[in-house]
Amino acid sequence: MGQQSLNTPVGILSAFDEGGKIVAVEWGRVPEPDPSPLTKEAARQLTAYFDGKLQIFDLPLDPHGSAFQRAVCFEMCRIPYGERLTYGDIAKTLGKPAQAVGSACGHNPIPIIIPCHRVVGSDGSMTGFSGGEGVETKVWLLQHEGMLLV
Repeated sequence: MGQQSLNTPVGILSAFDEGGKIVAVEWGRVPEPDPSPLTKEAARQLTAYFDGKLQIFDLPLDPHGSAFQRAVCFEMCRIPYGERLTYGDIAKTLGKPAQAVGSACGHNPIPIIIPCHRVVGSDGSMTGFSGGEGVETKVWLLQHEGMLLV
């Protein structure tokens, strides 16, 4: 398993790979970095994203979780840069309740790359975000992608 940390505008992030796929991005520094070619590429792409030079990540991903959580991750990956959907939008697509989608978003193991920050409440409200400084980090990421928030 490769692991590597990098400094970003939203804090220190660490990327983890397992079996040739990114399995996690977490806030905080790994105590004993052991970069792999894939975690180096993830760090390069995350840096490009934060520098405003990358809008679509191109990395092999393996978000661990239930079949439903993985389906929610797949739907989040379909949300284009600079756009957002509601929990209800994803719930309609999957035929499940919006609360279940919210829970799955909160358990996203690969935030930013799988853009859970692009999912908002039905009225556009900034509901929870499990990474960084919480909702403040979510707002920062959306504004970074050019969304004007009211």
